[in-house]
Amino acid sequence: MSMFKEFRDFAVKGNVIDLAVAVIIGAAFGKIVDSLVKDLIMPVIGRVFGGLDFSNYFVLLQPPPAGYNGPMTYDALTKAGVPLLAYGNVVTVVINFIILAFIIFWMVRQLASVKKKIDPAAAAAPVPEDVLLLREIRDALKK
Repeated sequence: MSMFKEFRDFAVKGNVIDLAVAVIIGAAFGKIVDSLVKDLIMPVIGRVFGGLDFSNYFVLLQPPPAGYNGPMTYDALTKAGVPLLAYGNVVTVVINFIILAFIIFWMVRQLASVKKKIDPAAAAAPVPEDVLLLREIRDALKK
């Protein structure tokens, strides 16, 4: 029963609950950024570079099955079971990651600046007790 109590104490700690909430919000935020990249940013980038559609950039690793008459697009070929090296999707995911990382960086930076404005004393880390004791010893030796 001790292990159950220990697990319960661990699970109800504020940090674990905060982490769970952050993971859930992060997953939802990731979907928003994914849609932003896929539906807004990638079409603009594709238009700037001559109408490119990054999702249809791939290399066939095996020819389509005999008698395949469908379109030579990523979706159609994967449904037909053709192995593909889809480097266009990797480009999209990398751009998605860069945008998400930049947004998270910007949000953390803004929160830190707001926190400093609200309570500048809280922004400065308290001096550890051992450092204070060493300072007292140093000052006593100077006398």
